[in-house]
Amino acid sequence: MNTLTTQNWSDIASTLNNKGYAILPNALDASDCETLIHQYDTPQLYRSVINMQRYRFGKGEYKYFNYPLPLIVNALRTNLYTPLAHIANQWMSLLKLNTYFPAKHDTFIESCHAVQQVRPTPLILKYGVGGFNTLHQDLYGDVFFPFQVIFMLTQKGSDYEGGELVLTEQIPRAQSKAEVIHANKGDAVIVTTNFRPIQGSKGYYRAKVKHGVSEVKSGTRYTLGIVFHDAT
Repeated sequence: MNTLTTQNWSDIASTLNNKGYAILPNALDASDCETLIHQYDTPQLYRSVINMQRYRFGKGEYKYFNYPLPLIVNALRTNLYTPLAHIANQWMSLLKLNTYFPAKHDTFIESCHAVQQVRPTPLILKYGVGGFNTLHQDLYGDVFFPFQVIFMLTQKGSDYEGGELVLTEQIPRAQSKAEVIHANKGDAVIVTTNFRPIQGSKGYYRAKVKHGVSEVKSGTRYTLGIVFHDAT
């Protein structure tokens, strides 16, 4: 796993403020990506397996990890949380929301468990030809963290074609804005979980954001999703 401490979090915060997402290049090295893919077929690592077509979420499959999380997944969740919590608190302040996120992830998880959100949410997703994911939000309960991180485990152009990450942003009194995000194997994409602050003529307002994946045209696409809150 490449170190996250070398990332320029001031620049990342600026990008998140301006776009609602940010890309961290080379957050995972190739061996980390291959290890996570290889572990996909290790059933004891996971608490549940979701067939997306069955629930009309799209077409593909994803698996939620069990506690204790694999070391690499736990490290990513813990290390990314602290700098993102600082940005999240700035967002809450801009929106004048009475919500504060503690600096340490284990303290935040205690607040999830206090309201019976006790199931781990990090997950690994697999899409084959024709696979896709409908636009959605990963909330899982009343307590949620404003950011989540998607790690690209395979490379577009060699491992698969299609399968673009898509964000939509709801603009008041207008049609939604869509953005296609291009990221390489090992990159991490930080996206908003529910909404982001946008400055309007009367101050900041909440713009609701959803994400999904376009249809995979060939090959197999794997991603790792780090969600920081637990589920009911």
